[in-house]
Amino acid sequence: MLKKTLLAAAALLSLVGGASAADMKEFRIGLIGGENEADRLRNNQCLVDHLKKEFGFEKVSLFPAADYDGVIQGLLGGTLDYAELGAAGYAKAYLADPKAVEPIFTTVQTDGSMGYYSIMVARKDSGMTKVTDIKGKKLGFADPDSTSGYLIPTVTLPAAIGNVPVKQYVGSTGFGGGHENLVLEVLKGNFDAGTTFGSGVGNFKDGYTSGNLRKMVEKGILNMDDLVELWKSPLIPNGPIVVRSSITPDMKKKITAFMMDLPKKDAACFSAIQGGAFKGYAEVNVDFYKPIIDARKATIGG
Repeated sequence: MLKKTLLAAAALLSLVGGASAADMKEFRIGLIGGENEADRLRNNQCLVDHLKKEFGFEKVSLFPAADYDGVIQGLLGGTLDYAELGAAGYAKAYLADPKAVEPIFTTVQTDGSMGYYSIMVARKDSGMTKVTDIKGKKLGFADPDSTSGYLIPTVTLPAAIGNVPVKQYVGSTGFGGGHENLVLEVLKGNFDAGTTFGSGVGNFKDGYTSGNLRKMVEKGILNMDDLVELWKSPLIPNGPIVVRSSITPDMKKKITAFMMDLPKKDAACFSAIQGGAFKGYAEVNVDFYKPIIDARKATIGG
């Protein structure tokens, strides 16, 4: 009877995240929206294989959410253990519960920087060539919880259009349902322009070295000759890879060490899960994202 009681207690402890790495049978990874589900699952399968082999998990599960908020709520609710978020997505989670998740590392661009850019694009045949051309037009955003696709344009675009609030300057706004679909909607003419993201490193004609545009080019669903860049934001902190705070310190340490080594251990897998060319990972903490947290609190409120 005592043995059964102890086993039941150990199982409960595992469910709430207090168990050791050896006791953690399933590792649950959230995949934010932005590209189609099949691509997200395929690109992250190598990570599943590595984690099962490295940590002995019986199961590593991928949960592709339809939007950013699906993953954020999974992390807050304790049904996900790990995810890569945009900076604004992490800010939303932090403002909801500062103790729920913690950032452990982020990506480093090929030039050594730890940031990327919000990039506004339009169809090349639209006749638009500069950001002020969006006056009275229909502007598309990627997702309400996207840093580059909504928060940063909301905060920084006014300075580029005469210090006028974006929604007063353009004719109308809407959301594209993720970065990939947003660009496709621009190409279809459903938005006159739209905000997505890229590394800003390399050339626009290539979709830069990483980011949504580069991923779309590599998948063969975008020809950069069809687009023109209207605006590029100030540098945005690269989004964090986060874990549930209730995971044991030992487990966090082991996951961090494993992922920091992944770019050298399996460069192809690293490129697949990150979607382009990066130098590697760097450890970060909440302080790295305080400007984004403050910006989100001031403009969106949570």
